Amino acid sequence: MKRKSFALAIVLGAFAFNVNAWDYEGHHAVNQLALASLPDDFGIELTPALKGRIAFLAGEPDRWRNISDLPLKHFNGPDHYIDLEDLKLYGLTPETLPNMRYDFVADIAIARAAHPERFPAIDPTKDADHTRELDGFLPWAITEYYEKLKSDFSTLKALKQCGGTPEEIANAQADIVYVMGVMGHFVGDGSQPLHTSANYNGWDPNNNPKGYTTKQTFHAWIDGGYFKKTGGIKVEVLVGKIQPATPIPNASDPQAFFQSIVAYLVEQNKLVEPLYQMEKDGQLSGEGEKGLQARPFLEGQLVKAGQMLGNIWLTAWQQAPEDTYLERQLQQRSSANPQSN
Repeated sequence: MKRKSFALAIVLGAFAFNVNAWDYEGHHAVNQLALASLPDDFGIELTPALKGRIAFLAGEPDRWRNISDLPLKHFNGPDHYIDLEDLKLYGLTPETLPNMRYDFVADIAIARAAHPERFPAIDPTKDADHTRELDGFLPWAITEYYEKLKSDFSTLKALKQCGGTPEEIANAQADIVYVMGVMGHFVGDGSQPLHTSANYNGWDPNNNPKGYTTKQTFHAWIDGGYFKKTGGIKVEVLVGKIQPATPIPNASDPQAFFQSIVAYLVEQNKLVEPLYQMEKDGQLSGEGEKGLQARPFLEGQLVKAGQMLGNIWLTAWQQAPEDTYLERQLQQRSSANPQSN
């Protein structure tokens, strides 16, 4: 009954948004699917309005692209991807990645200084945002949002247990909703295999023995064009494939949690070449029976992202530590103002 009601809300909500591109529709769907995985006793009451807000926020990091200012592009762009094939240039593997973002930046700088011959020259006219030396920060972006969500749940728990005002509790819940929604974008990016690969928008024409497409429209076609041509994303169908959220194993260990995120991305990276092969075989044309054969694959990627996102949300709620500092402050306030009790 819960899933039927949720599916009905999705159908009704589709008329309000009327968007047919993975750039928004896919991310919106991922957050909706993740919401369907959460238990009834989740840390906040997910009203229809809050669910709508969380789904809308899935598009927020892409909406930041409407500002062309270079500081925002420099900050935002690399969080959406990681080129896993290039880790070897830095003497790294997925398993040896540090769980702190700036340690990884240091690894990049050290490798480039020690072995400049490994790296192609960067055209400064194409590097206005100063990101071409980077390899992408997607697993760190996801991990950092997870940590933020844990913090927000800690705040909410302290406020509820130690005399927070209704306004404070409402604001803490709003913080949780915002972080949940925005985080969903990056987990969704991770399920799109091209966000994990140096061959992110057409195969490298200088190393293409299997003759995969080199068109620089391929990424946009996967993000939205294919779904748009073949009837859009049927979230009300996909929600039936979502399982109840489960905690990320060993999440109390920051390195173990980070490696769980890296492993999720590595699995999607394994699908990069099969995705290109589908295009080569005509399964991604969107035309005729054969051209529809890639739909289950891409729909499955959305389900993977929704499942992973729900698992992360659940884990953040369960792993949120006690905020002893805030609890003491609230207790002192309550003692100083006994009439407010």
